[in-house]
Amino acid sequence: MKPRGTGPDSLYDLKKSGKNAVKLKKPTPDPLLSDREFYLRSFTWGLPVNLGGAVVALGMLATGHKPKRFGNCISFEVGKGWGGGSLGMFLFTCKDAPLSLKAHEHGHSIQNCYYGPFMPFLVNIPSSSRYWYRKAVHAIAPKKQLPPYDSVWFEAEATRLGLTRIHSNSSQKNSPV
Repeated sequence: MKPRGTGPDSLYDLKKSGKNAVKLKKPTPDPLLSDREFYLRSFTWGLPVNLGGAVVALGMLATGHKPKRFGNCISFEVGKGWGGGSLGMFLFTCKDAPLSLKAHEHGHSIQNCYYGPFMPFLVNIPSSSRYWYRKAVHAIAPKKQLPPYDSVWFEAEATRLGLTRIHSNSSQKNSPV
């Protein structure tokens, strides 16, 4: 099974150019928060979701997982082939997650800065429910066509925000915290 958001109908799709070099599609420009604004909003307006992410991150540290920096976020990699999730500025992805998936999860962290305490109701719960619904449908009827992953506003917005942030900070790669 492919990680969520991959396939011919997704904004995650990668295109090849040159000698099979993989590059992300160029996103449409979007004004982003500065680094300072990102952290200020993450620890004020977005604090409730960040606290949940911090608790999960402590669990990851306790189980020996090493954090990495991804953009403005702290990222943990666990297992393979399952996709990813985010809680505030804490990203949790599979070890084989493509850059585009990590960028999408980073986009959810930017959404947390915008939606703050409403984030669980506007994005987190609907996104998780949608992910598990799609996974169940694929398990029951593997050939059933579902709408593109980014066909719902909060997923498309996360992809756009994350890809824009990563393209604007292309020098920032996964690095140890």
